[in-house]
Amino acid sequence: MRKISKVGFIGLGMMGAPMATCLVRAGYEMLLQDADKARTRDLCARLGSRALTKETLDDCDVLITMLPNSDIVEEVLLHNGWASALPRDAVVVDMSSSVPMRSRQLAGEVAAMGLHWLDAPVSGGVNRAAEGQLAIMVGGEPQVLAHCSALLNGMGRSVLHIGGAGAGHAAKALNNFVSAAGLAATVEALHVAQRFGIEPTVMTDVLNASTGRSNTSENKVKQFMLNGRFDSGFALKLMDKDLHIAQALAEDVGYAMTLGRSCTALWHDAAAKATAATDHTEMYRLLADE
Repeated sequence: MRKISKVGFIGLGMMGAPMATCLVRAGYEMLLQDADKARTRDLCARLGSRALTKETLDDCDVLITMLPNSDIVEEVLLHNGWASALPRDAVVVDMSSSVPMRSRQLAGEVAAMGLHWLDAPVSGGVNRAAEGQLAIMVGGEPQVLAHCSALLNGMGRSVLHIGGAGAGHAAKALNNFVSAAGLAATVEALHVAQRFGIEPTVMTDVLNASTGRSNTSENKVKQFMLNGRFDSGFALKLMDKDLHIAQALAEDVGYAMTLGRSCTALWHDAAAKATAATDHTEMYRLLADE
């Protein structure tokens, strides 16, 4: 595999921009691209980077995609020809929240082009992305991960090898199922407590001192919910999307995931009332009148 010095990065949204910034900070030459041309231009100017084109891609060692879903990843890599423009032995790293079974297939198509594959979705939100402190779940061959470990460590505090192609995306979706179920349970408990006469701040303290403690109770309730900020940096509709990925994965492997179906339906109903900008912590407000 090629020594990694020049990296293409496609997808400069709320997570992609700080992740690319971390890689510039780590010393990589970054070539950047986003569907929003103004965003590409502004971030390139701020970081002293160049825009990524198919012409400049021909000597990139790695191409990272951080895109909304599998449809767009496949369109960019296959139908728009970005993967075929890469030099032989380069690595494609999909850090999007994609569908695991489709990632397995895409890994095979990429391999047929003489390229290597990793799926490496992330967890941690915008703040941890800016700090280079994400958790990164990796699917793919161990030797490819070893080759890219320094690159991934430039964005993450924890890089976990999950298994073969698609395993990273599977783990990300299942992690978000657990996170979403925990958030919904916490929010419902807070609303019941308040109707009984227990202040939400007090109930949160109870959870954090007891076995109900969770990432939501520790890091979201007081920080983003009770104060009405609702700006943690992860959209409610994205959580809804990830829950559907987890539910589809369960169906693919023949597991009923009873709680998963209820959780997915709850979040999907909430997403129907949300806009693209609605933060997932607004579940506290959306479930207030249930």
